[in-house]
Amino acid sequence: MNYKETLEWLFAQLPMYQREGQAAYKANLDNTLKLDEHFGSPHRQFKTIHVGGTNGKGSVSHMLASILQEAGYKTGLYTSPHLKDFRERIKINGEMMPEKYVIDFVEQNKTLFAGIKPSFFEMTVAMAFQYFADQKVDIAVIEVGLGGRLDSTNIITPLVSIITNISFDHMALLGDTLEKIAHEKAGIIKPDVPAIIGTKDAASDFVFIEKAATSGTTIEFASENWQVERNPMNEYRLENKHGVIFDHVQPDLKGLYQRKNIPAVLEAVLSLRTSGLKITDQNVYNGIANTIRNTGLLGRWQELSRTPYTVCDTGHNIDGLTEIVAQLKTCKYEKLHFVMGMVNDKDVDSVLHILPKDAIYYFCKASIPRAMNEEVLAEKARSNGLHGNTYPTVAAAYQAAREEASDQDMIYIGGSTFVVAEVV
Repeated sequence: MNYKETLEWLFAQLPMYQREGQAAYKANLDNTLKLDEHFGSPHRQFKTIHVGGTNGKGSVSHMLASILQEAGYKTGLYTSPHLKDFRERIKINGEMMPEKYVIDFVEQNKTLFAGIKPSFFEMTVAMAFQYFADQKVDIAVIEVGLGGRLDSTNIITPLVSIITNISFDHMALLGDTLEKIAHEKAGIIKPDVPAIIGTKDAASDFVFIEKAATSGTTIEFASENWQVERNPMNEYRLENKHGVIFDHVQPDLKGLYQRKNIPAVLEAVLSLRTSGLKITDQNVYNGIANTIRNTGLLGRWQELSRTPYTVCDTGHNIDGLTEIVAQLKTCKYEKLHFVMGMVNDKDVDSVLHILPKDAIYYFCKASIPRAMNEEVLAEKARSNGLHGNTYPTVAAAYQAAREEASDQDMIYIGGSTFVVAEVV
């Protein structure tokens, strides 16, 4: 099989949560452990960092990987989902794994997969760990796929476990309260592995404190430890409670929500230094400033055009889009054109309720089975005071927005990772 045929086989044979939703979720680690045993536990051959949370875990993972690259470490990076190419999920020093590795891995293990019947995610994690071991990486940043406790990545024993924050997302699988969701996320906290929580929240922080205590490990809340100031030039000054200062930090990730992620990154750096990693302050500055260049990250307040000013972002749940709406209010434009689509297993109404009422909407449907029908989305939107036309594809919606927007207007594209994937 060639690369295209290999991916078609994977998507056809193995359930994929990002496309199919809840039916593809495996509520145990049985298959992951079987695969790990078959491949000889490749994750034990390199150091790891584990990053979970509801929002921000992708940004934190990429910033940390960038810093480690700047420090001279051969750095693996496992993230999900991908936007354009499956291989975005598995990178070393910013380079995607070769197509040939994907082809060979699937071809050589088809019989194994037929017997175990792993999910798409379980197979992909096994592929990532094997690839990182084969390539002898020094360290790998591993992003949790969904939840934490039962996530396929949760067989590693990392140098540090990071949980960025807790918000309502995937409630059908993780629970309908912040406490229940936090319990699932806290599953990545392990004995003697320092735990870092990005944002302290009274509704959930006690879950992490209790989990750390029963695990016999330390816990730090980055939002409590760091004071953050940002100037209009998107430069940050951060000072922690012990007097450690990072001044004039200039992230190339432009979302205002990075003010919540950068403290978690810095707290992780301090922890990694105590683990023996050699990371200088200059490595930190350079890593945060060159995250996109070093890792190839897409879709985080990504500017697609200056005229009209056009931005896309993968924020898709209530907390993520609350941050987006706040940033849109800081932008200057005559009219806001909002290209949006959503998936049908989200709490759509709560999200629609917070979106700007004065925007012109272009409701569309991403090309995945989980995507909400554009007419259904438009009807729900109208009930929340949002108005616009419907389009059968993201491309059609984006084209219509470009035709209708003046040079003084702004176009925003989002609502779903899969909408963004079709424009970047």
